[in-house]
Amino acid sequence: MGRHSLPDEFPAEGTRVRPPVRRRTVAIATMLVLCVATGTALAAQGGLLGFSTSCSDSAVKLRLVASPDIAPAVRDVADRVRKDKITTDGQCMDITVTPRDSYKVADALSTTSADPDYQIWLPDSQLWVQRAEATGKSVPLAPAGNVAASPVTLAMVPSAAKALGWPKKTYSWAELAGATVQSDKIHLGAADPARSASGLLALSSISRSAGKGPQSETQVAAAAKVLSQRISDGDSQVLDTLARGDSGSEKGNPRRNQALVLSEQSAFAHNSAAGSAEHLELFYPKDGSPQLDYPYTLVNESGQTTDQSRAALRFMSLLGEDAGRRTIETYGFRTPDQPVRDSGVKTAGGLAPQPYAKEPPEPLSAQELQETLGMWTITVQSARLTTVVDASGSMATLVPGRGSQTRMDVTKASLLQALAQFTPEDEIGLWDFATRLDGDRDYRKRLDTVRLGDPAKGGGTQRDRLSAAISGLAPVPGGATGLYDTTLAAFKDAQATYVSGKFNAVVVLTDGVNEDEDGISRSGLIAKLKELSDVNRPVPLIMIAVGPDTDKAEVEQVAEATGGAGYQVSDPADIHAVLLKAVMAAASAKAS
Repeated sequence: MGRHSLPDEFPAEGTRVRPPVRRRTVAIATMLVLCVATGTALAAQGGLLGFSTSCSDSAVKLRLVASPDIAPAVRDVADRVRKDKITTDGQCMDITVTPRDSYKVADALSTTSADPDYQIWLPDSQLWVQRAEATGKSVPLAPAGNVAASPVTLAMVPSAAKALGWPKKTYSWAELAGATVQSDKIHLGAADPARSASGLLALSSISRSAGKGPQSETQVAAAAKVLSQRISDGDSQVLDTLARGDSGSEKGNPRRNQALVLSEQSAFAHNSAAGSAEHLELFYPKDGSPQLDYPYTLVNESGQTTDQSRAALRFMSLLGEDAGRRTIETYGFRTPDQPVRDSGVKTAGGLAPQPYAKEPPEPLSAQELQETLGMWTITVQSARLTTVVDASGSMATLVPGRGSQTRMDVTKASLLQALAQFTPEDEIGLWDFATRLDGDRDYRKRLDTVRLGDPAKGGGTQRDRLSAAISGLAPVPGGATGLYDTTLAAFKDAQATYVSGKFNAVVVLTDGVNEDEDGISRSGLIAKLKELSDVNRPVPLIMIAVGPDTDKAEVEQVAEATGGAGYQVSDPADIHAVLLKAVMAAASAKAS
């Protein structure tokens, strides 16, 4: 407490009168009472004393939406904050914690700019924040730090783990996938990578581990195809598929899995509740376990009051303090910048020499994750794509920075790379176009849209024929870009040959704008596409504009008339990644 002076100072020396003892005592007592009262009021306001009747009327109220796995731990901390009347800037805090699947929150945020009814979002992975922001339509999101972590592992029942040499034998992600996919006794299950960060991180890690090249990518796609047969809707459902009993088998139910893609924390929670017969053992891949990183994210911070944003940051700091960390660790999570707790790992099913304490690998890039999602969508749904490639004279233009390679050369290489992602069940056809390519027509069908695994005349398969046809594409000297008539013709053909149960689409690649003035106009094309579109037989257009001579607005407007989307890339080498991204986005839109 600071110094307090009386209203009147003592009189000058020589004029000072000593007051009676009783009067002086009363004055001092009055001062003490006033000081104590003032200090008590300040202490009560600051939350330093525990006898305040209630904080509820003046508390800063916040809603926090959290991934269901971490929600109980965060709720425990919030309850302690409320019970102990811990304050922010002298005000109590009232934090309501609501569990909600991260993919559902990301999807909701990505489709609207309306302010949600919560101020804090705690998903299980940064990738959901990236997905929410990808459309540019979401409310502003501001990750403020990470409050927990959990490695993504491969969990197995004891009999399966023993068969693979656990814990002494270590595997890479690609080796683990191969060991489980090739075994008729170890069935591998996972949550849908489109809805689960664990599933997506694991599948992307398998892809990275397998390396580049057509053969590796085909193997990854094949593994994904097998995995797709044993997929669960989300993280909360995947444990329900686990085989019961120490033998890892369950008579009469071949759908049960002996191995699961699972976070360490999920295994911890399962083992803590399960009997010894259903204990899981964890493989930590030697090329590194990607981590769920739980980013504490402020939602539309500029729309929050000063009290709310400061309280949100204050609560995050409490999650990182000793008491908060202990609570989070009690639930089986790791906490940032803290040593790995061997006891927690052991409960989860980890054991040396499995490299459970190894630093996580470099985070997967947004492009790697997007390519994996595109591949996954193709694998799960089976695609039927009519691919239409610009063969106008401008495709002979050299690509800056690529020596003697032309736009057509780089486009063909990118298409062949994308082809490796498709399975034998997928159907792919090929057209090319330029003005008056085939008599008065601007387009030519090079190869019918049929299964890649179908045998071809003269030997080989449709995949072989398609690879040869792509390699044989060449620019037409003097040919202009007959984009609109070609797009309409390809769309009509895809509709006429529509196959139910597959993802049907038309992919158009162009390096320019429509130059056929004798054909249909843009407005006429858009009107006709809207007229022909059928919600029961959807055929979205995926239009990819390549290079500086294209018009992004043009391809967007035309594609959107069919429920598809238009994209623009500066380098033809990016076609591969954009194609997979576009297929994933269009298929997701169709599914919803």
